[in-house]
Amino acid sequence: MKETIISVKSLVKIYTMGDVEVHALRGVNVDIRQGDFVAIMGKSGSGKSTFMNILGCLDVPTRGQYMLDGVDVSSLTKDQLANLRNRKIGFVFQSFNLLSRTTAIENVELPLLYNKKISSKEMLERSLNALEAVGLSDRGHHFPNQLSGGEQQRVAIARSLVNDPVVILADEPTGNLDTRTSLEVMAIFQKLNRKGITVVIVTHEPDIAAFTSRNITFRDGRIIRAIDVESPRIASEELLTMPVTVEDEV
Repeated sequence: MKETIISVKSLVKIYTMGDVEVHALRGVNVDIRQGDFVAIMGKSGSGKSTFMNILGCLDVPTRGQYMLDGVDVSSLTKDQLANLRNRKIGFVFQSFNLLSRTTAIENVELPLLYNKKISSKEMLERSLNALEAVGLSDRGHHFPNQLSGGEQQRVAIARSLVNDPVVILADEPTGNLDTRTSLEVMAIFQKLNRKGITVVIVTHEPDIAAFTSRNITFRDGRIIRAIDVESPRIASEELLTMPVTVEDEV
């Protein structure tokens, strides 16, 4: 049986805005196992973004328990959260979040700068291996403005891999990409997932969620549906049948 990486019990998040309380999460319970590929879905205001922020140790719950790889996150200090976040979680964002004056290799190395035990040589080796894993071993010395949107997102995915995290959290990773490039990114996620990496993405697109193996849908701060996808779409196969346009060839 697969090991549970994320375990959430009775999770509640309340924001206070003046005299008004906003109940963003209302008693959420869910387990995510090692090797799962999960899509978190829901309309704006459903609670999915708050849930992902808590999973990413960017926010803390008002009540309830969050266990990440056997660690009770709910009771950690800010410094402990930051340390756990850097060691256990890889992040991928819709807007890539790459440093414009920094090469692909240097962008990928960024999470390693907080680990004083890693030598410069090992940092470089890890970064090159991560870029190779996303098919960008020949783009290491390019700056973000020399890369396409899809290549920039692949650099971001490589950066999320470099610390060997227990889970990758991706927030609308295809939101700024066209259809073909979205397929390329989802093909990379599927490839990484087949290697045993746990991936959780937020998406509002059912077509993107169809590439994952579990769909969890939020509404009004609660999970209203959690299903296993019996036959996920295969992104790499769909790329082979998709016509190449002039723009794709440039």
